[in-house]
Amino acid sequence: MILDLDIGNTLSKWRLKDADSSEIRSRGAVWTREEWRPGADIPDLDVVEAVRISSVARQAVLAQTVALLQNRVGGVHVARSRPEALGVTNGYREPERLGVDRWMGVLAGYQLAGGCCSVDCGSAITVDFVLPGGRHLGGYILPGLRLMKESLKLGTRNVAIDPDSEADELLAPGTRTVEAVNHGIYMAAVSAVNRIYSEVCDRENVPLPVLLTGGDARVVSRGIQVPHAVWPDMVYGGLEASFPLTAAERAGRMAGAPLVPRPVSLEKIRAGLAFSMLL
Repeated sequence: MILDLDIGNTLSKWRLKDADSSEIRSRGAVWTREEWRPGADIPDLDVVEAVRISSVARQAVLAQTVALLQNRVGGVHVARSRPEALGVTNGYREPERLGVDRWMGVLAGYQLAGGCCSVDCGSAITVDFVLPGGRHLGGYILPGLRLMKESLKLGTRNVAIDPDSEADELLAPGTRTVEAVNHGIYMAAVSAVNRIYSEVCDRENVPLPVLLTGGDARVVSRGIQVPHAVWPDMVYGGLEASFPLTAAERAGRMAGAPLVPRPVSLEKIRAGLAFSMLL
């Protein structure tokens, strides 16, 4: 079995993948901690032959995790943000300072679509662009839905946005404080992502497919105005591409990868951008 770990600052996700069939056997999530409990926090390591890690947590957390795993597992692969990988050139002036989860998303998106806008909707919402030739432009970091809500300090932090709500409902004026907060932060988030996408595509003279991941991807996707796909395992896809361990991975197949959405024409993107500037 292959254990994939996506370690965040507060939440860590894991996935157990069959090395022979490439099937996903189980998955889960736990609060990030410095000392893991195999069999409780993560699967029993007796069945694991290799581990792949993407971590944006404190260095101490990563070091403790690697030390634990290296004592129990044959191969431990840790992803790092690099100046270039898999045909993609990192757009950061200091490439190592790009969050490795963003880098994994960019690499996965490029392997799948040959150029894309990758949007990670977690504690923060990050929007990254990689052009068809492999040039990563850099990106944008916005407060996530929960972070925006907590910043208001109105006692509504525990009332989450219903992921099954339609975008029209979430963009309507709220008739209670909790609705006004939820609809306001939703409007801010999706408006920002839509505008960023249009501005960058216009500037770079290319329409790009949009891929979303992260805990709030499902609800944010309802407000995205261009064709898009939700890919929950996009960070794992970057790990698969960076450290291919199965026959399917070596052939370029990433588990759970969606069909690439066909972007709208550049003319439509520019028309929508021009209209928004008139408002």
